[in-house]
Amino acid sequence: MSPILLSAAVCFLLAGAVLCAMLSRAKAANAIGGIVAVVGAAVAIASAVHALQTGDETLQLPWSVPFGSFHISIDGLSAFFILAISAVCALGGVYGVSYLRHYKGKNLGASWFFFNLLFASMLMVVTAWNAVLFLAAWEVMSLSSFFLVTFEHERQEVRKAGWVYLISAHVGMACLLAMFILLGGQNQVMDFDQLALPPGVSAAAIFLLAVVGFGAKAGICPMHVWLPDAHPAAPSHVSAVMSGVMIKTGIYGILRTLTFLGSPASWPGWWGWTLLVAGAITGVVGILFALAQHDMKRVLAYSSIENVGVICLGLGLWMIGSAGGNTIIAALGLIGALLHVWNHAIFKSLMFLGAGAVVHATGTRNIEQLGGLLKPMKHTGVAFAIGSIAICGLPPFNGFVGEFLIYASAFGGIVGLGGSAPIACLLAIAALALIGGLAAVCFTRLFGIMFLGEPRSEVARHAHEAGVSMRVVLWILAGACVLVGLVGPLVAGVAALAAEDLLPSTGLDIGPSLGLLWRISGASAGLIVFAGAFWLLRRRLHAGRPIEKAGTWDCGYAEPTSRMQYTASSFSWPVIDMFRHVLRPTLTRQLPSGPFPGRAHLTSRTHDIFMRFFYVPLFAMAQRLGQSLRWVQHGRNQVYVLYIAVTLLALLLWKLGTEQ
Repeated sequence: MSPILLSAAVCFLLAGAVLCAMLSRAKAANAIGGIVAVVGAAVAIASAVHALQTGDETLQLPWSVPFGSFHISIDGLSAFFILAISAVCALGGVYGVSYLRHYKGKNLGASWFFFNLLFASMLMVVTAWNAVLFLAAWEVMSLSSFFLVTFEHERQEVRKAGWVYLISAHVGMACLLAMFILLGGQNQVMDFDQLALPPGVSAAAIFLLAVVGFGAKAGICPMHVWLPDAHPAAPSHVSAVMSGVMIKTGIYGILRTLTFLGSPASWPGWWGWTLLVAGAITGVVGILFALAQHDMKRVLAYSSIENVGVICLGLGLWMIGSAGGNTIIAALGLIGALLHVWNHAIFKSLMFLGAGAVVHATGTRNIEQLGGLLKPMKHTGVAFAIGSIAICGLPPFNGFVGEFLIYASAFGGIVGLGGSAPIACLLAIAALALIGGLAAVCFTRLFGIMFLGEPRSEVARHAHEAGVSMRVVLWILAGACVLVGLVGPLVAGVAALAAEDLLPSTGLDIGPSLGLLWRISGASAGLIVFAGAFWLLRRRLHAGRPIEKAGTWDCGYAEPTSRMQYTASSFSWPVIDMFRHVLRPTLTRQLPSGPFPGRAHLTSRTHDIFMRFFYVPLFAMAQRLGQSLRWVQHGRNQVYVLYIAVTLLALLLWKLGTEQ
C-alpha cells in the first residue's frame, strides 16, 4: 500500500510538472505548481505514516534497463526522510506562489517544472531499492536543482554558482558510480537487498567513496564550496528546500550505504572517528564563515554547513559507540543526529523563507543596508526570532532536542567506553560547545542588525510586511519549532523507529535517557504558560488606561541615527579577529589621524579558504594542463581517426599480452 501511494505521488508530481511547463500563462503555472506540490506532499506523507505503522513495504516491477529494476521500498529510515521532504516541499510550494509573483517576464512554468521534478526525484532517492534506479533519481535531483539555482541566469554570479554546483554534484556522482560498481561485483541485479561486500573489495574503500560522494551533496567540509554560492542564488523557497531537505539526502545516502557493510559492531573504530572529526571541522568552519558574511542568505548557507557538521558528530558517536559495544551511547548519537535532520529542516526552512520575505520587502540581501525591520514586519520578525533561537540550540525550541541527545551520547561515552573513544567524545563535546557559542553570536548579529535599531537605508525605511500566504507558512514553521521542542521525547520515538534497522533489536532501552529531556520540556512548557499568563494579566491591568510612549535615557543622544549603531562587521569583528588565522580576512582600513580626524573606516572581506587556497589553484592548474594539450586537437577528422585506431591497437596488444 505505501509504495503504491508513493508511486502515485511521484506520478502526480511529474504530471503536474509537465503541465506547468506547457502552460503559457505565468499566473496559471504559478497557481498549479503550488497546488501540485501540496497534493503530492499529502499523498507522500500518507504513504510514510502508513509505512511507520505497518512496517516495511516493497513494490518491484520489471525494468528493461541493464542491472536495473523498478524496485522501491519504504522502511523506517525512508519514511522518516519522506516526512521531512514532503513537509518542506509543500510549505515551499505555498510560499513560492506568492514569492514568484514579483518576477515579471520570467518563465514560471519552467521554474515549477523543475521544482516538482526535484520534489519527485528526492522521494525516489530515499525509496529506490536498486542502484541503477537510485543513481538515475540522484542525477535527476542534481540537474533539476541546478536549473532552479540558475533561475536568474542573466546574472553572472548566478551562472557561476550554478556551474560550481554542477561540477561538485558530478564529482560526487563519479564517486557514487565507482562505489556501486565495486559493491555490485559480478551480480546481474543490483537491488539493495542483494548488495553485499564482494570478496576482495575493501570495505574502507566503499566507506570513503560514500563519505566523499554523499558528503559533496551534504556539504561536508571541504566538499562544501558549492553551497554558499548556490543557496543565495536560488529563489528563497528553493533555498529552503535545498538547505532544509535536499542536502539531507547525502546523510540518507551515507546511512543507507552503511547497511551494506555488515553490522555496526563489525565496523572499524576509525570510521566513527572519520565522521566525528569531519563533523567537528565542518561545524566549526561553517559557523565561523557564517559570522563573516554580509549577505543574509550566505549566512544561512554557511549555517547549513555547520548543522550538517552537528549531524555528522552524532553519526560519529553512533559508530564509535557501536564499535565499543555500548548500544545506549550509539542509539543516543544516531537518534540525536536523525532528530537534527528534522529540526534543521524546520528552522532552516523558516530562516530562508523569512530571509525571502525580507528580500521581497526591501530588494536587498545585504544586512548592512537593513535595520529597524521589526516595526513594519512584525510577523516576519517574530518568526525569524524564533528560528534564530531554535538554530542556536536553546530550549524550549526544537534545535535543543537533537543536540541534547548528542551531548548525552558524548557524556555517556566518556565513562562508558574504553580505549581512545573517550577522547573522541571529549572532542564532540568541545566542538558542540564551540559551535553553540558561535551560533549564538552569529544569529544575535543577524537578527539584531536586520530587525532592531534604526533603518540603515531607504529600502529598509520603506519595507512592508510579506503577503498572507507567506506569513502563514512562516508561522506554521515557527509553531513547529516550539511544538517539537516541547514534545521532543515523542519525536525521538519516531526517530527511533527510523533507526531500528541501524541499531540492535534487543537490549536497547533509551527511556531513562529521555527522562531528563521530559523534565526540561515540562519546565519549558511551564515557563511559556507563566509568560502567557503574565502577559494577559498585564493586558487586563492596562485595559482602559492611556499608554504613552517616551524616549528612554540615551546617553545624551536625543535623536539616535543608524550611524550610532553597530554594523554587522563591527559586531562580529572581535570573534573574526580571534580566529583570523583560520578565516584569513582581508582588511581595508583608513585609521583616524590628527587632532580632528575627518573620516575613518574599516572594511573586512572573508573568502572561503578552501575555495581560495585549494580549489582555485587546482582548477587553474587543470586549465594550464588542458591548454598545454591543445596541440593534440588539429581540427582534422583523419587525425582523430588515427587516434582511435592507435588506441584500439594498443588495447588489443595489451589484451593479448595479459592472456599469455
